[in-house]
Amino acid sequence: MEEEAVQAQEAATGLNVEEILAGAPEWMETIQEILATFGMQLIAAVAIFVIGRWIARLIQKGIRKAMEKAQVDEALVGFAAGLVYAALMAFVILAALGKLGVQTTSFIAVLGAAGLAVGLALQGSLSNFAAGVLMLIFRPFKIGDYIEGAGTAGIVKEIHIFTTTLTTPDNKRIIIPNSKMMGDNITNYSVEGTRRIGLSASISYSDDIKNAKEVLMDIITSDERVLEDPAPFVGLSAMNDSSIDFTVRPWVKTEDYWAVFFEMNEQIKLRLEAEGMSIPFPQRDVHLYKHDAE
Repeated sequence: MEEEAVQAQEAATGLNVEEILAGAPEWMETIQEILATFGMQLIAAVAIFVIGRWIARLIQKGIRKAMEKAQVDEALVGFAAGLVYAALMAFVILAALGKLGVQTTSFIAVLGAAGLAVGLALQGSLSNFAAGVLMLIFRPFKIGDYIEGAGTAGIVKEIHIFTTTLTTPDNKRIIIPNSKMMGDNITNYSVEGTRRIGLSASISYSDDIKNAKEVLMDIITSDERVLEDPAPFVGLSAMNDSSIDFTVRPWVKTEDYWAVFFEMNEQIKLRLEAEGMSIPFPQRDVHLYKHDAE
């Protein structure tokens, strides 16, 4: 009985092997067809990805070198190069998927809808980003400049894509959104090498105008920090009720502005007093009339 069972099993196994071997050519042909169809598409997709990635890196390097040659801020260089590379790689990936027969239309629609949703949710941040890009491109100020903008003034410490950081003269740190900074007037006190100081001086009506003008001119020209070009100016600016007012305008280097401003105000006061001229206070003349009683 055992021998008969073994023989029956061997006969069944031999029959299955023979059937498999007989059907093997059909399976081989099917596999070959699949490989011939999808294998070439897979190879083409891989080639598109590899070559596309190589081209994207070349373009990224070219953009970085061009922006660095144009002396664009490093923060903007890195961001722009990365953004271009990401956009090119997205295009390459979609092209590779399309070569494999994947329908990319739905992916593009989803990405577009997601981009729109993110854009609406980040309107404020995107406006700050756009303003930051404009600031880094047009460079209305640089780090270390003393500026006035967005209702405040201070020394520029940091310029980022979304914010600008200032330090005020009393050492307070102020972080300003770039959209607010670019949306208002910006006064840059450091961009030019020279600045004009605006001072004023007053004498009484009894003092000598010409002598006062000569004294004021001597004060500003004797200071080595005052520039000869542009030439300093002293002129009579107003005849008020109680005083004769002069405008004093020396030019100095930007870094000397405040030191000269404070010292020259003190010198004007001391020199005018030393020359015997008075700085009058506001005064009023009172006239008394006597009437005889009837």
